[in-house]
Amino acid sequence: MSAKGTVLKRVRQSRKANSKNRHYKSMMKTAIKNVMEITKKKDAEDTLRNAISIIDKVTGKGVIHKNNASRQKSRIANHINSLK
Repeated sequence: MSAKGTVLKRVRQSRKANSKNRHYKSMMKTAIKNVMEITKKKDAEDTLRNAISIIDKVTGKGVIHKNNASRQKSRIANHINSLK
């Protein structure tokens, strides 16, 4: 394979990876937003569990760093704990 062919393949691969990473990040942000919009603690259980699951999946795929995931999970947990 020529140098030009290698470069073009790398571009194709990076575009595909970028598209997937954008999808996962968007999914994670939506789940976090759904938790942050909750105003009653009794409504939060399923939404919180779902958001944490999505954050863990995104971290496992290497889309975000584990410290970022930890910070996001802490943020939504603190929000839920502050509700009545």
